[in-house]
Amino acid sequence: MEGAQENPAESSSSVLRSEEPASGPEGLPPEESEGCARPLEEATPKKLCGYLSKFGGKGPIRGWKSRWFFYDEKKRRLYYSRTAQDANPLDSIDLSSAVFDCKADAEEGTFEIKTPSRIITLKAATKQAMLYWLQQLQMKRWELHNSPPAPPAAPDATLAGNGPALRLELEQEEAELEEFLCPVQTPPGLVGVAAALQPVPAMPSALQNISLKHLGTEIQNTMYNIRGNRQAHGTGHGPPEDESPPSGEPQRAEQPLPSDPSTPDAVDSPKPAPKSSLTANLIQKAKRQHNTFPLFAEGLTRNRTAQEKALALEQQVLMLTKELESQKELVRILHKALEAAQQEKRASSAYLAGEDKDRLELVRHQVRQIAELGRRLEALERERENLAQTASLQEQQVRELQQHVQLLMDKNQAKQQVICELSEQVTRNFMHPPPQASVPPGAGDRDFLSQQEKMEHLKDDIEAYRTQNGFLNSEIHQVTKIWRRVAEKERALLTKCAYLQAKNCQVESKYLAGLRRLQEVMGGEASQCSELLRQLTQEALQWEAREASAEVPELSPISEYDEYGFLTVPNYEVEDLKLLAKIQALEVHSHHLLAHEAVERPLRERWAALGELTPSVELKQLLRAGVPREHRPRVWKWLVHLRIQHLWSPGRYQELLSQGQVHEHPAARQIELDLNRTFPNNKHFTCPSSSFPDKLRRVLLAFSWQNPAIGYCQGLNRLAAIALLVLEEEECAFWCLVAIVETIMPAGYYSKTLTSSQADQRVLRDLLSEKLPRLMAHLAQHRVDLSFVTFNWFLVVFADSLISNILLRVWDAFLYEGTKVVFRYALAIFKYNEDEILRLHDSLEIYQYLRFFTKTICNSQKLMNIAFNDMNPFPMKQLRQLRTAHRERLEAELRELELLKAEYLEARNSKAPAVPEGCASEDEGEGEA
Repeated sequence: MEGAQENPAESSSSVLRSEEPASGPEGLPPEESEGCARPLEEATPKKLCGYLSKFGGKGPIRGWKSRWFFYDEKKRRLYYSRTAQDANPLDSIDLSSAVFDCKADAEEGTFEIKTPSRIITLKAATKQAMLYWLQQLQMKRWELHNSPPAPPAAPDATLAGNGPALRLELEQEEAELEEFLCPVQTPPGLVGVAAALQPVPAMPSALQNISLKHLGTEIQNTMYNIRGNRQAHGTGHGPPEDESPPSGEPQRAEQPLPSDPSTPDAVDSPKPAPKSSLTANLIQKAKRQHNTFPLFAEGLTRNRTAQEKALALEQQVLMLTKELESQKELVRILHKALEAAQQEKRASSAYLAGEDKDRLELVRHQVRQIAELGRRLEALERERENLAQTASLQEQQVRELQQHVQLLMDKNQAKQQVICELSEQVTRNFMHPPPQASVPPGAGDRDFLSQQEKMEHLKDDIEAYRTQNGFLNSEIHQVTKIWRRVAEKERALLTKCAYLQAKNCQVESKYLAGLRRLQEVMGGEASQCSELLRQLTQEALQWEAREASAEVPELSPISEYDEYGFLTVPNYEVEDLKLLAKIQALEVHSHHLLAHEAVERPLRERWAALGELTPSVELKQLLRAGVPREHRPRVWKWLVHLRIQHLWSPGRYQELLSQGQVHEHPAARQIELDLNRTFPNNKHFTCPSSSFPDKLRRVLLAFSWQNPAIGYCQGLNRLAAIALLVLEEEECAFWCLVAIVETIMPAGYYSKTLTSSQADQRVLRDLLSEKLPRLMAHLAQHRVDLSFVTFNWFLVVFADSLISNILLRVWDAFLYEGTKVVFRYALAIFKYNEDEILRLHDSLEIYQYLRFFTKTICNSQKLMNIAFNDMNPFPMKQLRQLRTAHRERLEAELRELELLKAEYLEARNSKAPAVPEGCASEDEGEGEA
């Protein structure tokens, strides 16, 4: 099917003019021109053009149509028109994303050009011409992908710069393609300049060769040719360079023509031509149509004899006669269309001029026609459905036939082996003839001839399949190379875009940080500068709607929510915290973009290559680096199952839910109060239509029945919420909460006294004194107690402190290695911000900074390196010893406290209550009342 017209006449003219032979003076043969020592074909590059049959059209005119194809080197597209003399091409084919195919079982010379939008079926005159076109198209496509388009302003300089490299690439590609398919020689007379001198291939009917889809272009070309013919016949004297004598052939054989129309010789010796000279008129027409293929002006005046010229002119007359007949047929079709339009116009006029009765009758007639057309439309729709079913059945038959063909090919191969064996046997029989039996005369000869004929057919089939296989191998090879090169370019562009976007985020975050610093310096001064700073800060905090509505989306835009539903920029009430949150979001996005290629991609590839999960050193390193989002649910389920194998029983979760429906747990009220306070910056727990709050309620109630000793403790809601966001299934989240509370954390961590939690705060203080002595001395000088900040870190495993991108990486390692990871990251957080804390010299400022300083951590890779590299050595034995010692001291302090409490209560109870003087007792007051 022919596509839409794309190029005007100048594209055709530029291509066709570029195909003129670069000879010497006009009229001279190439070998006689000065400075040209090589033949014409060697002096100029070969142009890809020629006649091909194109399959297209609709309805009764569907079939093969002769088309002139030519490749435009400047615009790098394959154009086609009806003849080589047409001014405007009918359509063009983009070769950049095209693939080529030839089928052995199709007609000889048939091949296909497949583009993303359509499939063009073409047929060459011979098999050699088909292979030549396919190889040349492959080379043009390779040239298109390996050289940038030349700028129109300076094509020579660009070609000169890129020429050697491009030739080297093409020579390498030709050498590689030769491994699959030998280079095809140029078919004489079928491609190039010589093909335009040949007559247009004959079609069954002239009308069938017309493209009705490009009717406007056909009419333009026809009028252009008719106008050229009229000018040629109506002009008696043309320009001096276009005139020739009646018997010009003998004279041209004796003396050469002038070298250039602009030379003095050409101006002084004009020779008028008679009006009846057909040769002169045709030559004049061909020269006048300078934007078409140089068919007659150059072809007839150089290397041809008078007899050849006369034959060419006769062929041109026949071609023009056929074209005239086709144009007459086209005019008749247009006349019929015009008559139908005029009849409809007369009917409309009669409708407007008639009376109401006549109009009503016409309307009824139109209604009946509409109803009839509706019925026909329904019938056609049913027919279309039947045809669709038939097409599906035929597709199924085609698949069956393909399988059958495969079986036949296998059978053919087996027959070939049998034939080879029979041939060897026949040869042996000829060499050593067996004793002759009574065979009818001639029967053996007939069998031998039939076998020999079958062998010849099979050899032809083998040769056809071998040719097809060679070409398809070369096509696959080249398309694969093109695809790899395009993929590399795309990857390089994406990396560059990510780098630029990261730099943009860094610049924007620095701008916001500068605004924040200026705002702190300006303070509350009511000046124009402070008002401007407030305005700039408000604009910076607002999300830019124009970025979201841009036509071209960003590579990786900063969305309002992250992949787990947390607000990227939390909506704090304090403006300073809002500004800090946006700075942090930009920094996180910048680090993510910069680390995507160097860190994220290799990490994803390692996780994708990891098979079954088993405890190992490699898995430990991968979990510390972080689990990609697509693998995290599977990995967490495995880690949880590893922890609760001895506790898990099938149906346990449903049993606990049923128990909670029968009896209300005492902690149910506290659970209900904490549901609304769980992650207010996460859309899954704040959206009224979300199912996560109901899931969280059921998980917490089931755990309160699972562990009555704890029931419910504040902080469990956030642990269960994190498990729900990652695992999404209630039962998996329930067992994850069980694994954390009962197997990972020490006993008594979530008890009423929180003994183990308090002991861990003292262990952390000892580790900070060992790992960060300067920081601890600074905090001790200002009497800062870190447990006010760090207690919640350990209780909920940083759920409220770190951003989700870093938090989930902490949990990846925490579920596998245990509470040691919490200590490592707590120390790493203080190390990460040590310099900022040391710059503060007021206890109130330090407490204010410690309240939100975890939100300033953006570089997850840096934090991980500090936690697992800078904090080493970190033996678990030391941690257990510190825990045991501090737990014993804490329990001793609690016992001492209990004794003091008991002594106080005993002393209080031993004393009788006394009423102070002047105060009335309660009884006296009641009596008086």
